[in-house]
Amino acid sequence: MESAHTLVQEFSRHLREGRRRSKHTVRAYVTTAERFCTFLTEHIGNAVGRSEIKALQQSDIRSYLAFRRADGLTNNSAARELSAIHAFLKFVGGDESKIPKIKGPKVTRGVPRPASPDDIVTMAEDIAESAGNDWIGARDWAVLLLLYGSGLRISEALDLTGAALPLSDTLRVTGKRGKTRIVPLLPQVREAIESYIALCPHDMSAEQTIFRGKRGGPLSPNLIRRVVQKARGKLSLSEKITPHALRHSFATHLLAGGADLRSLQELLGHASLSSTQVYTAVDAAHLLDVYQNAHPRAD
Repeated sequence: MESAHTLVQEFSRHLREGRRRSKHTVRAYVTTAERFCTFLTEHIGNAVGRSEIKALQQSDIRSYLAFRRADGLTNNSAARELSAIHAFLKFVGGDESKIPKIKGPKVTRGVPRPASPDDIVTMAEDIAESAGNDWIGARDWAVLLLLYGSGLRISEALDLTGAALPLSDTLRVTGKRGKTRIVPLLPQVREAIESYIALCPHDMSAEQTIFRGKRGGPLSPNLIRRVVQKARGKLSLSEKITPHALRHSFATHLLAGGADLRSLQELLGHASLSSTQVYTAVDAAHLLDVYQNAHPRAD
């Protein structure tokens, strides 16, 4: 019998290597899986392995949540733990339809926050984990990283075809009015796209779009908007975090990091510099927030 410890270690490897999750997500999910298995050993009364975990019922998971509630677990934390448990059960059992369905607790919306890099990655990871199957999760993860990592409009990302393959460290993009530009492709973004392509069940050709819908047609931008809307509500993120906002975050973070306006104009594909200059105001507002929150004499 595969021990719970072995299954958790395999789950950790799956998250790191198979799903390419961040260190933060791997640590959080593995910690929850370990805690869950420890609870099950006491709850069931003997060591647990794959067969015991696959046989779990709704009542077993509810008992675990009640156990965690006794430790003062909040609704937000309970929702995150339930998401981790769902991912673990899916990994162990392999059949989504047989996982006990548990409705998560109502999550209290927090004060809207700006789209920080951590927020963006957390949201993208949640969307990928919540997908119906691995290739769709890998697809959504790749699309969102591409929007934030390269500053593409959603239409530009979804219009990419197999002609862009094999990928390199840059990407040729066709923007508004048919204007093309070259954008950088970070290693993490390239790896995410390549992982998706390896899992995608549909053939890739130079004429077909890279990102495909469930039945093989071009991926709809509305689908990406819907999964983003669902995830930001679940994670209590700002309603301002939309697929297009990831492009704005890309620009703002580059400008804060020292990029000049002309370079930013080229990367974003703006026809005029005036379109790019809006980000100087965004960056100034961000710096003012930092000052007011951190400076001892800001009051």
